Amino acid sequence: MVALIGAAALGACSPLRVFDTLVPKDQDARLVVRGAAYGPDPRQRLDIYAPSRAAPRPWPVIVFIYGGSWNSGFREGYGFVGRALAAHGFLVVIPDYRLVPQIRYPVFLEDNAAAVRWTIAHAGQYDGDPRRLVIAGHSAGAYDAAMLAYDPRWLGAERAALRGFVGLAGPYDFLPSNVPAAIAAFGANPDPHGMQPLDAVSPGAPPALLATGDRDKTVGPYNSDRLAERLRAAGVMVERRTYPAVGHIGLVTALAAPFRKRAPVLADVVGFAGMVTR
Repeated sequence: MVALIGAAALGACSPLRVFDTLVPKDQDARLVVRGAAYGPDPRQRLDIYAPSRAAPRPWPVIVFIYGGSWNSGFREGYGFVGRALAAHGFLVVIPDYRLVPQIRYPVFLEDNAAAVRWTIAHAGQYDGDPRRLVIAGHSAGAYDAAMLAYDPRWLGAERAALRGFVGLAGPYDFLPSNVPAAIAAFGANPDPHGMQPLDAVSPGAPPALLATGDRDKTVGPYNSDRLAERLRAAGVMVERRTYPAVGHIGLVTALAAPFRKRAPVLADVVGFAGMVTR
């Protein structure tokens, strides 16, 4: 089924480095690893955030994949996400990954799969429990996270570690597309079969939290509606959240302390992740 991404295109999800520099940070979390290598390329690096307050250990783990049209983004711009989630008792991993035009599909999926495998292998060194892992993402990162969660090609047997998937404003059913960013990432005439999270859903898949803002003009919220329908049809538990007066970027910036009154995104993500990792 064709579902085009909105006219603003995925390119609107630009790096948030300036935002992250200026926004107040959660004090109950700390950066414990900066730039750990999960592969040989300079883009194959990740940061890890952990609770700084007393909390039961080992901590459940969240891997967060940022968006940026598969052609932009830096993990340093998402420290506010890492700290927000870690302050609620999670070990949080935020990887960089190779981007267009250096690469194209499926290399960004291969990189993020490698980052998840690294996390499963090393989380215990940082008091994380790799058997209680949630994969999350925003925008193009939500696409990547959904593919890892629902298509067994990418994680194989290690997919069993996933307890849940959190998708914030993800494109899950958008090929073929006339959006330049998608064409650059997937090719001018991609075969949508095997490229869409919607088509990878099967019974027994990880439960999901799918969130969108009702003012998102970049990635149509119907992407999340259709994925939710497919998950429910397969008997998979799914929570669907829509936040009023919230746009595409506002959905992820609502995780930052000054903007949490705009929408309870953080509370919903923490509640869902806590439930599935008990």
